[in-house]
Amino acid sequence: MVWIIAIALILPVEAKVTPNLKGNAANVNPPLQGPVFDLGGGGSDVDEAIQWMINRVRGCTNCTTKVDVVVLRASGDDSYNQPIYDMKGVDSVQTFVITNRKDANNADIVNKVKNAEVIFFAGGDQCKYIRNWKNTKLETAVKSVYARKGGIGGTSAGAMIQSDFVYNACANRVETEDALADPYRDVNFTYNFFSWANLRGTIVDTHFDRRERMGRIMAFIARQIKDGVAKSALGIAVSEDTSVVVEKNGKAKVMGKGPAYFILGDRTPEVCEKQTPLTYSNYKIWKVHSGDTFNLKNRPTTGYYLRSVKRGRINSNPY
Repeated sequence: MVWIIAIALILPVEAKVTPNLKGNAANVNPPLQGPVFDLGGGGSDVDEAIQWMINRVRGCTNCTTKVDVVVLRASGDDSYNQPIYDMKGVDSVQTFVITNRKDANNADIVNKVKNAEVIFFAGGDQCKYIRNWKNTKLETAVKSVYARKGGIGGTSAGAMIQSDFVYNACANRVETEDALADPYRDVNFTYNFFSWANLRGTIVDTHFDRRERMGRIMAFIARQIKDGVAKSALGIAVSEDTSVVVEKNGKAKVMGKGPAYFILGDRTPEVCEKQTPLTYSNYKIWKVHSGDTFNLKNRPTTGYYLRSVKRGRINSNPY
């Protein structure tokens, strides 16, 4: 008996498929009306935003059409299953906790992801998501859901990995003071992960107001321009208990308790160097309150306020 237990302990860990699949195990495969996104800022999930995504994908609010939802995460449990299953239009929910690249290429898991109509990425550690999932069959399966006009959602780290430029947090995690003092120290990015059409040229940050991350995203934006990745970069900064949902036409709407901020850098920073505080003038900032909208495809040219960073300090309250 001792020998059998020892063998079990050294077997590779497989992806955790939740044993209590909620709903119908069969694939519903309805026609879809997306693609759409739900970018959650962390904290409490905005159920209204998840329901919005489900409704947009199935093309109705009170019809009989149903969709299958898959929750992806690198740690945690199946706690999303019941609340999502209780939403209108949900045929089934299943969670996969995928902790390594072998599991991210598992054919059974990949097929279940591919057959879903809505994918939701839980919060956690975006570095684990990128290291374990980038350039795998799982990544391809998620892209196929988008190509079928499905819904892609996520909160906290699960939202951050949806942007074009992903702060991957694979070094020591940095906050505003660190990033403004040195935009390069421990600040690394991942590119070409998902590259969604309506999120091109963006970098998403979350837990925004509570952790005072405006200076951090300002440094992230400056880096994209200084490093020659892009001529301009738009930050999408989402407060906790808040979501930014994005229609297939690129119109974003804020839902939940807090605001979201859209921060545009569209010029070369004056000083963005290693071991040197950032100097960058005239970020354009739109503060968008719950219920209001921002067009990502045709960005507004008015309604913003300006803030600058000089030698690592923001010139006035950026919120």
